[in-house]
Amino acid sequence: MPFSRRDFVKTSVLGAVAAGVGTRAQAEPSTAQPHDSQSGSYKRPIIICAHNGLNYLEDAFAFLKSGGDTLDAALKVVKGPEDDPNDTSVGLGGIPNEEGVVELDACCMHGPTRRAGSVGGVRNIKNVSLVSKAVFEHTGHVMLVGEGAERFAVAVGFPRENLLTDHSRKVWLLWKEYHSNEDWWGPGLADPHWQPPDTKPDVKPSDDKPQSQLWQERYRRLEEHATALGIAPELRSDAIHKVLFPPTGTIHCSALNEKGEISGCTTTSGLGFKLPGRCGDSPIIGAGCYTDQDVGSAGATGSGEENIKVEGAHTIVENLRHGMSPQEAGMDALKRIVRNYNNDMTKLRFVDMTYYILRKDGAYAGVSLWEGYEPGKPHKIAVHDGTRRAENTVPMFKGSSQDFPPEPKVPAEVKKEYLK
Repeated sequence: MPFSRRDFVKTSVLGAVAAGVGTRAQAEPSTAQPHDSQSGSYKRPIIICAHNGLNYLEDAFAFLKSGGDTLDAALKVVKGPEDDPNDTSVGLGGIPNEEGVVELDACCMHGPTRRAGSVGGVRNIKNVSLVSKAVFEHTGHVMLVGEGAERFAVAVGFPRENLLTDHSRKVWLLWKEYHSNEDWWGPGLADPHWQPPDTKPDVKPSDDKPQSQLWQERYRRLEEHATALGIAPELRSDAIHKVLFPPTGTIHCSALNEKGEISGCTTTSGLGFKLPGRCGDSPIIGAGCYTDQDVGSAGATGSGEENIKVEGAHTIVENLRHGMSPQEAGMDALKRIVRNYNNDMTKLRFVDMTYYILRKDGAYAGVSLWEGYEPGKPHKIAVHDGTRRAENTVPMFKGSSQDFPPEPKVPAEVKKEYLK
């Protein structure tokens, strides 16, 4: 018997109720409207990417429209955040691993020539997206990792440089001093012995102190640590936020020209304070990015470990090949992630995923598991088809996801006062 999306969401809601999930992670069906392209009005050329690429779309689109190569256009977009020391999601200034070292991953696929390149766990090289292209330009390999990838990058002309900015180094030191007991060690969500976390603050409980007062004390101690480390006053709030809520960040971009040529790439610094050597989905061809010249292109940001297990980008492109719309193709990949946890919303609230999907005719979609990482800040997809804009993704579930390792529960009034 066919299993409709309505049936799927219904069973998910029942599973959430049975698990006793709080209001923040209720699996209610989304009421978001489809993207403009789903109406049948398709445009070429077009570039789609993660929201952190929005400011770099104009130059890339002009390059694409003037006849530039589709992969080079996509790389122009992602190179922007890689070069930006204030963007902690990729490249220079990326949040380091738990040992204080920035490690970067990237992959790309060139549709017209059906070539692919990938690098993982790369240190000391800023533009790993360009290095991934160099892999297929200068070798017979597809993927290089670690020290070998770094030596290759230097051999073909990329300079070694320190990727840890002064600010990101101090954020790491603040995390190291105060928060390193809540890291990536221990059982993961898929472990049968995993238990929902205790996210109470690490201050001694007191019968005569409300939670808001305890959290105020915690923030004051963090501010004292930040001051002692020499973090500038205007940057302390941002540093504390990164320590309490370790950032994740990735950028994907797909580009399609008027002739129907298409390419895609994905680059990341991965999870903040991750275990050294960790590679997520971004350098995995078929997971973080996949392009088929005959069909389309897709990429991902979010819970990399979960996306690897469903090969999300490849799954989406194959769904397009079999006749699904971009939105349907992305939703199907999200359902596979949910299936892996048997609709257990106690675990799924710690998972999030955003897919960026571009079909060869110009139809596109951005879909996500949840509406956003926090209320009022929805996941977005950036688009340029002659008009540059950001659009909300179409989520599967209402509400916000929660970070894993789990973020602490901070009273709203404390967030407002200290995390401005």
